[in-house]
Amino acid sequence: MADHQADELEQALRRAVRGDVSFDTASRALMTMDASNYRRVPAGVVAPRDGDDVAAVLAVCRERGVPVVARGGGTSIAGQATGLGVVLDFTRHMRGILSLDPERRTAVVQPGVICDDLRTAAGAHGLTFGPDPSTHSRCTLGGMIGNNSCGSHSVAWGTTADNVHELDVLTYGGERVRAAQGLHDLPARLRDGIRSLAGQHLALLRTGFPELPRRISGYALDELLPEKNADLARALTGSEGTLGVVTEATVRLVEAPGARALAVLGYPDESAAAEAAHTLLPYGPLTVEGMAADLVAGTTGLPKGGAWLFVEVGGATREEALSRAQEVARAAAEATTDHTVVADPAGQRALWRVREDASGTATRTPDGSEAWPGWEDCAVPPPRLGAYLRDFRALMAQHGLRGTPYGHFGDGCIHVRIDFDLLTEPGIRVFRAFSADLADLVVAHGGSLSGEHGDGLARAELLPRMYGTEMVGLFSRFKDLWDPEGGLNPGVLARPQRLDQNLRFDPLPRRPVDVEFGYPHDKGDFSAAVRRCVGVAKCRNESVSGDGVMCPSYRATGEEKHSTRGRARLLHEMLAGEVVQDGWRSEEVRDALDLCLSCKGCRSDCPVEVDMATYKAEFLHHHYEGRLRPAAHYSMGWLPVWLRAASLLRAAPAANALAGVSPLAALAKRLGGIAPERDIPELAHEPFTRWWRDRVREAAREGAREGVRQAAREAGAGADSGSGSGSGSGSGRPERGQTVVLWPDTFTNHLSPSVGRSAVAVLEAAGLRVVVPPKPVCCGLTWVSTGQLDRARTVMRRTLDVMAPALDAGLPVVGLEPSCTAALRTDLPELLTTDPRAARLAESVSTFAQTLERYAPDWQPPRIDRPVVGQTHCHQHAVLGDAAERRLRERAGLTGALSGGCCGLAGNFGFENGHYEVSTACAEEQLLPSVRAAEPGTEVLADGYSCRTQLTQLAGQKGRHLAEVLAERLP
Repeated sequence: MADHQADELEQALRRAVRGDVSFDTASRALMTMDASNYRRVPAGVVAPRDGDDVAAVLAVCRERGVPVVARGGGTSIAGQATGLGVVLDFTRHMRGILSLDPERRTAVVQPGVICDDLRTAAGAHGLTFGPDPSTHSRCTLGGMIGNNSCGSHSVAWGTTADNVHELDVLTYGGERVRAAQGLHDLPARLRDGIRSLAGQHLALLRTGFPELPRRISGYALDELLPEKNADLARALTGSEGTLGVVTEATVRLVEAPGARALAVLGYPDESAAAEAAHTLLPYGPLTVEGMAADLVAGTTGLPKGGAWLFVEVGGATREEALSRAQEVARAAAEATTDHTVVADPAGQRALWRVREDASGTATRTPDGSEAWPGWEDCAVPPPRLGAYLRDFRALMAQHGLRGTPYGHFGDGCIHVRIDFDLLTEPGIRVFRAFSADLADLVVAHGGSLSGEHGDGLARAELLPRMYGTEMVGLFSRFKDLWDPEGGLNPGVLARPQRLDQNLRFDPLPRRPVDVEFGYPHDKGDFSAAVRRCVGVAKCRNESVSGDGVMCPSYRATGEEKHSTRGRARLLHEMLAGEVVQDGWRSEEVRDALDLCLSCKGCRSDCPVEVDMATYKAEFLHHHYEGRLRPAAHYSMGWLPVWLRAASLLRAAPAANALAGVSPLAALAKRLGGIAPERDIPELAHEPFTRWWRDRVREAAREGAREGVRQAAREAGAGADSGSGSGSGSGSGRPERGQTVVLWPDTFTNHLSPSVGRSAVAVLEAAGLRVVVPPKPVCCGLTWVSTGQLDRARTVMRRTLDVMAPALDAGLPVVGLEPSCTAALRTDLPELLTTDPRAARLAESVSTFAQTLERYAPDWQPPRIDRPVVGQTHCHQHAVLGDAAERRLRERAGLTGALSGGCCGLAGNFGFENGHYEVSTACAEEQLLPSVRAAEPGTEVLADGYSCRTQLTQLAGQKGRHLAEVLAERLP
């Protein structure tokens, strides 16, 4: 579309629509892809406020012959949510539950309502919405209706089509249609056309569709048969937005069991599990899910076996559910290698997380190679699943491909990501040839090309192999009846485009981009790192799941560009250079990354381990290369330098006094790019390293004095008296155990030295010998987070020079500040890829609790016996893990769990001008409410300086490091 045509279209839409009209570069770039292999560039995006807005958009686009694509959460895996023309984004405004009738067990919803929101609302009445795809926490009902989504509970509650009662639909031509059973309410043109189509082909409609529970491919024309009372709602479900736009839906709800239990059954291999799955259906399970060991390598908590079935059952009570699960386990015992039965909800959630994350983890093969959808969800009759899987594996081997099947074994539906080479012409030829062969294989087993996600751009070209040309001709006729102008989602289902067109990889550079970080998990290729994001959008969850973190900025703003996926999309388009044309200088990418807190939550919580914090640092480095940077990059990026200078000049008292003078503080904040709402933190009068040096000197003097006294005693009592300190060190202390290097990070050293002093006390009480680097060291974090990577490397190399003797001696390093410890573990070796000392230092670093557990395993901490509240630091969660901290707290009698999410300060982020509102919103999500709700006497724990500062500045609460809490109770 020419620029002047796009401008005219945008202005016409702005005049006609009350919702949001976005034709800017970033909005278009965000909508180029869904979770598939495909990419189509829209002209613009409209977020309608109601059905009238949708009608107005269709009218404006119809006048100009512009296509329209309806989009929900953008998690479709076949490409049908990519868009040409105008994309309708229903996730912003049209997401309401308009009514819920517990007696009739129905709900009326708008297309943008999130599946889990409906399930939560229904749960208040003991009901639920049956279909629950693995993206249930962020996919929309409109998208589920478009794709006829299913989920793991379809063996009990069916597909979305089985749970749709009525649909309010707008056609491209502007007709309003109420789709239900019967055709009497339709406009005459549609009513007569549908009757004619069905009446002329009754025999074909009765015999031309395979009988299986997961037949999603093509249009469900058999639902138009008179014996089915022409169920138009079912016929439209799964039409992928090609026939009409759903503006409202009446859906059926089902009774939710009072309790659930999960039987996880181990089998020798995948075929054994597949062949057993359908034999369990007579026991009335809610789910029968399967996966093999090559998908979940390294996962703990699963019973012994090479493959597993997850069989969930329900009951009125926990005991009944447990009894039914045990019955299933007994019935399967002859074929299983092992089993476990879990009735505890938390235990079930942990196991289900393994299955739900498979859609992301399957995107990498065990050796780290990329794997892609495209043949993501074929389905065969359940009794044929074992034979089909054997043939499927053989076909992959024949084409030199690898994949890890998993999925809905009870329904005969298999998900798989395959290591297609979609970057080269030979690889794409293999992709095409394999697709044709697999389509024939699926049909030979009586199956459907799609068993859940629809055909989209991925499989529609192959529908003649499944249905024959006559049936496919009826699909086109049905499409033309509803959309004679071809304006709704063209190229999908009817008259499809080739399956190897519109591939998302086509515009990407074929040579690696010059970058600063090593990207070791992506073979140094930044483009491959960005490709990690396949669009499953776990980062779009609107609430924190358990102790998770990702993605706090999205939860604060609700905007796609502030999600991990949105940022990855913009980086992808930056590399492609078609929509985002300014490369590293792109303001659109910079603006999207501006609200990234660099929390690293995506590094652990994203199923494919996207590391947006690293990508942000990389981008900022190139974006500002040779240019003036924001003031905050100089004030906070160089914070270690300024704090060290203040320490050398003994300027802390003066600096603190000046910071207390409001006009001076305001001026300093303005010059430093610091948010005016923030207080300038107080500098410590005595840095930790000065205290340490004084302590060492005092110990040396005391040692000398003790030596004189000992000599005098020996002179008076005789050399063979046997007296002495027994220490061998002249210190009067018992022999110490392992020597550990305590890392004096910038924040501990200059801003919170009590943490360092407390850690020394605890480590020595545990029998460890503590030493501190003789010269200043720094992890370089502040330079990394602001993208000043050249300076970061310089700082890191100096640090390695200082640490070289300790590394040569093999001494462990103890980190107290989680963000700095995580930087040593990840940023350091990934920036200094050619310096072997960097990897050695990274391997040497442990957290405070990990050090105690590893080198003083028999030490018993003081009993505190107090409840705790607070938040696990984001970098601790994402990089370091907090299992040792949890065990240490338990041994000390500190009870209760810390909250998930992010404190919102995140180092320099929350201090930067323009970030205060988002920073506060992040803190208000979990941390601050949990602290306010705590009982008196509860210990507020926060190992990170940022977390403690946020608590102080926003809640007036003093948080403490675990070391401080333990040190207080030492004898």
